[in-house]
Amino acid sequence: MMAAHGFWIEAWRRYRRRPLAMAALGFVGFLMAVAAFAPAIAGTKPVLCRYKGRLYAPCLAYVDRRFEPAIFAKDKFRGTYPKNLAEKDPESWAIWPLFFQDPYRAVRADEWPGRPENPAMDKGIPSRSHPFGTDQAGVDVLAKMVHGTTVALLVGFVSMGIAGTIGILIGALGGYFGGWIDAVTSRVTEIVMCIPTLVLILAIVAIIEKPTIWHTMAIIGFTGWTGIARLTRGEFLRLKGAEYVTAARAAGAGPLRIMLRHILPNALAPILVPITFGIAAAILVESGLSFLGFGAPPPSASWGSILNGARSNLAMWWLVVFPGIAIFLTVLAYNLVGEGLQEATDPRLREARK
Repeated sequence: MMAAHGFWIEAWRRYRRRPLAMAALGFVGFLMAVAAFAPAIAGTKPVLCRYKGRLYAPCLAYVDRRFEPAIFAKDKFRGTYPKNLAEKDPESWAIWPLFFQDPYRAVRADEWPGRPENPAMDKGIPSRSHPFGTDQAGVDVLAKMVHGTTVALLVGFVSMGIAGTIGILIGALGGYFGGWIDAVTSRVTEIVMCIPTLVLILAIVAIIEKPTIWHTMAIIGFTGWTGIARLTRGEFLRLKGAEYVTAARAAGAGPLRIMLRHILPNALAPILVPITFGIAAAILVESGLSFLGFGAPPPSASWGSILNGARSNLAMWWLVVFPGIAIFLTVLAYNLVGEGLQEATDPRLREARK
């Protein structure tokens, strides 16, 4: 265990020597923070409020509509909080998001005291009130992009979490046991490699009555594990004959313990690299589907759906520029993280660069 711990510490030290990789990692961390705190960054629902003697967090409705307290529907707030809080409970108070704009609808006139309604169509050009402009319906683009960050990262992490789990399991079984098990897992991997992910997603969307973003994540995950499985198989084939594995087997350790305790920790470094690249690929697939109109259904906000909105009015250049830059920088950041991880963990690449 000490050797494995020392390897990761040394790999981190080598990774930190790469400025681009560190900048990319910082950008990914920034995106994670935006995704985690999106309801507190942009929205029209209070982050925390006191209403009729009790505390509520209406902003959680952006995570799931079922989290919105029933009392506000009962008192007919209809999604408008500033005036209703003041009129229906003069003693109420609220902590508001940093940016008072809703990702799913246009803000109405005087919804926030003294603020005009959101401009729509060509009038929604970027301004001080709307740094990234508004779309055809007057919905603020910055608010949509903030909440779209959650969708983008969720697609990458969930889909590659599924793909990584399946790929490591199948690759480990085939690489460790060999024989007919290896033959079966290899044939299954080759069959899945022949399935086009995009076509399968479009077919599933056409069949399912109410498709969600979770269906997209599942399909990407269940079809994107083949490269991980082949790499895992190769690592297990290489490591199962190592001396420490032989010693563990002689000490009476079972196959499961040897695979999980001894081989997998030493095989994990090269396996993480395609997973990192896969996150970037998954984000691109989701953005492409949303651009074509097959992505997350309304009211979900995603970067690709903002791009899709520009197709009906090409004069609204801000609907292309800002989400396009976000997709480009995110995919680039994950690729740089993967490249830095590969160089930090692969001694052959380090020797080649000397």
